[in-house]
Amino acid sequence: MLNPSIDSLLTKIDSKYSLVTIAAKRARKLQLKEETPLQEKYISHKFVGKALEEINNGGLRMAAKD
Repeated sequence: MLNPSIDSLLTKIDSKYSLVTIAAKRARKLQLKEETPLQEKYISHKFVGKALEEINNGGLRMAAKD
């Protein structure tokens, strides 16, 4: 089972496509150690899971279009 659930993630990000794009970009940055983690402790051991946890906790958001 996915933690956090897809339903709770879609309340933060409006579309599945955007959710996947944001999570993938953040996971890549975490993997290459380009940015520091936004949380001290994660449930997931994988980078995509960590990125999804950050989105669920409000650490990552979709940029607003002008």
